Amino acid sequence: MKKTVLIAAMFAAFANVASAENRALATGSGSYTVQGVTIVVSCFRGPWRDVIWDRPNAVFYDSLIAAGYSPATANALGVRVCRDQSLVGNLENNISEVRRIVLTSPRS
Repeated sequence: MKKTVLIAAMFAAFANVASAENRALATGSGSYTVQGVTIVVSCFRGPWRDVIWDRPNAVFYDSLIAAGYSPATANALGVRVCRDQSLVGNLENNISEVRRIVLTSPRS
């Protein structure tokens, strides 16, 4: 009986760690401030590291619009960043890429 309880507790602990890692991957966000406007870099990734249905979260899209981009351009920029396989799991690189895009992409 003790062995069964111990094994169940170990599985529960591993499940919690894996679940926390997946949540962090799916909801990781950071911000970048440019000309007084804060762009919140936030992508939905799902529980995988593979780029499957990755997309910008609404807060990312809305902050790009607040920074002066048209809705179509904001969506395109968000999708470009969130679907880049090389940026998955690396929030600092996500923010750096957004910084580079903002500095080089004209606003509407």
